[in-house]
Amino acid sequence: MDQESERRHSGPMETLAGSLAATEFAPRTTYLNTASIGVLPARTVAAMQQAVESVAAGKPSDMFADVEAARASFARLAGVPVTRVAAGSSVAVYSGLIAASLPEGAEVLTAEADFSSVVNPFHVRRDLKVRAVPLEGLAEAVRPGTALVAVSAAQSADGRVADLPAIRAAARAHGARTYIDVSQAAGWLPLDADADDFTAAVAYKWLVCPRGVAFLVVPEDFGGLTPVFASWVAGERPWDSCYGPVEELAHSARRFDESPSLLSYAGARHSLALVEEIGVDAVRAHDLALADRFRAGLDSLGHEPLPAPGSPIVSVPGLGRLQPELSRAGIEVSDRAGNLRAAFHLYNAAADVDRLLDALSGV
Repeated sequence: MDQESERRHSGPMETLAGSLAATEFAPRTTYLNTASIGVLPARTVAAMQQAVESVAAGKPSDMFADVEAARASFARLAGVPVTRVAAGSSVAVYSGLIAASLPEGAEVLTAEADFSSVVNPFHVRRDLKVRAVPLEGLAEAVRPGTALVAVSAAQSADGRVADLPAIRAAARAHGARTYIDVSQAAGWLPLDADADDFTAAVAYKWLVCPRGVAFLVVPEDFGGLTPVFASWVAGERPWDSCYGPVEELAHSARRFDESPSLLSYAGARHSLALVEEIGVDAVRAHDLALADRFRAGLDSLGHEPLPAPGSPIVSVPGLGRLQPELSRAGIEVSDRAGNLRAAFHLYNAAADVDRLLDALSGV
């Protein structure tokens, strides 16, 4: 082993939350692909199995109670009252809901190459003016007449973190609203959803929930949104709203609920509780330390990742072609536009970083 390899293998980093993480997570690979989908905790898997068995037995558990517990947990993580949180399954639906609320000719400012679910619903409305600029110049690009700034807090492709304080300040100065997708941030980046008009997130990545869970935060006055997707679950009294038009919409953000994927929410409440138990600040410190270790190792190997300071997502140009080979070796990463994308989270340790670096050492 050369000197650099010895340095990387010595003094393994302490795993986050010690026995808790060890009890809850047991991936059978070196899993560095949370930006695609997170690993489910043991408590979540057990809860979903129990829910499935209850349905199979013809005596389903109260999974609507699970939806409400998950909603409340996300509200605490987002720093807003639970009455401002809608529950569903898709960020694209929320983007469509917001797009439908805008007047003809409204300008929507977006970041270049942002995730499709954030931006495409605005493009589908041909009567809107959608303008895309580089992420780093988003705040400076807000201008009089901009109605909405829509951006991901952390970019899916390369992990770059948006300057949200600057974007919010520029939006307020010009009378624009903000719509922030925190799908690649919620779970490791402390949230301040109260500072934005709309905040959306899928929960199956850094919040380690099952796929089929998503949330939308709206203003207290609902921000001019019309519940165009409302079904019976959006009623103030859902079980009295099953037939015909809903006579009374929920007085809270629940009026924007999608009919929930109940089995997913049966598990999600436990995943979100785990994130709360560990604490987002602790998760962030852990994740960023691993990402910085990887960046330092890449530098020693002569590889330069795309700039994304303060992010647990690291993308390395030109190495995406190695993804199939790495997967066969038991190391899970992503290939995004030719870049190798590694994402470090609470179930990873220094040994995982070092194994990936060792695999790349001969490239």
